[in-house]
Amino acid sequence: MKPLEEYLVVDFSQFLSGPSASLRLADMGARVIKIERLGVGDICRTLYTSNVIMNGESSVFHAINRNKESFEVNLKDEQDCQMVRELLAKADVMIHNFRPGVMERLGFDYGSVQEINPEIIYAELSGYGAEVDGKGKPGQDLLLQSVTGLTWLSGNADSGPVAMGLSIVDMLAGSHLAQGILACLFRKITSKVGALVQVSMIESAYDFQFETITTFMNEGEILPERTAKNNANAYLGAPYGIYKTEGGYIALAMGSIPVLADLLGCDELKKYTDPAEAFDKRDEIKPILADHLLTGTTEKWLAILEPADIWCADVLNWKQLIDHEGFKALNMIQEVKMNDGYQYQTTRCPIRIDGELLTSAKGSPKLGQDNEQIIRQFINVKSSIHE
Repeated sequence: MKPLEEYLVVDFSQFLSGPSASLRLADMGARVIKIERLGVGDICRTLYTSNVIMNGESSVFHAINRNKESFEVNLKDEQDCQMVRELLAKADVMIHNFRPGVMERLGFDYGSVQEINPEIIYAELSGYGAEVDGKGKPGQDLLLQSVTGLTWLSGNADSGPVAMGLSIVDMLAGSHLAQGILACLFRKITSKVGALVQVSMIESAYDFQFETITTFMNEGEILPERTAKNNANAYLGAPYGIYKTEGGYIALAMGSIPVLADLLGCDELKKYTDPAEAFDKRDEIKPILADHLLTGTTEKWLAILEPADIWCADVLNWKQLIDHEGFKALNMIQEVKMNDGYQYQTTRCPIRIDGELLTSAKGSPKLGQDNEQIIRQFINVKSSIHE
């Protein structure tokens, strides 16, 4: 039995941040019902991150909404709103990621929902929070990366700001929301009280940088300086970075420069004997190391460095990764099936409980596919869209 079985989550959220939180709850056994707009649904159904269309909808929707149900309603119609209220009366958790003020206009703000269900865990995710100047701005990942300093940590010194190649702020905020929900569900068991859980993407992005911001604040507010070449962390010295080799790439983490010089047979590096030089002279050291690593293959260097307990790794693309025996051993890919029989492969939950993987064969829902079942099980009125 999965730990959240018997829990009901009503999820109004769209795009990535909120649905990533409800996905994690679904992975742990919760029943997640997506509230989707009549005729349109979650906007992520048509938010294409590539030209990959899966069963008529975007690949990102299928990836982040597997193992959920779809309840298609018109929130401007009172009869449909009443159905949602009846569903919320029986729910353990409600999630939304609308901009501040939207749920108040719809009549599903915390106060209104709490009157329906005093013990509900009401979880809301916003871009900038409800009490700051940016509360009306779009909570979009790239914009949040840009205004929180994240773009000045990747790339080399002359690269300008560089965005991360993932919707990292969305995923972090969703993870934080799931954490808050789980904490309040635990409290609900013991005290029978509900809760308001609030997470903003901007605060999640700040928290993500707790190490670097702490360093900045306690180092006289000196801005981080990326290395001119092979930068991977603005606060770490050589050799930290990714280097091109003959036919590939190799990643090097922390390591002694004199030790590397001996192992790699790089005489030019032997003069850097002071440990402090690994940081102070990293822009001298890294180009020397980069040129030397080009003289051999990744396999050659790994065969030398790994037995010496140097922190290093091959740099794999996705095709190489999926073909790798280590990846296969983890069983990270699962196949799921939609109600219409369409099957697709996607990742599984990374959490194991009592040694068991948290998997489910249930794919993403077609818009409104679960209306009839939800109405029959939870609701005492008929929907206007089913008459």
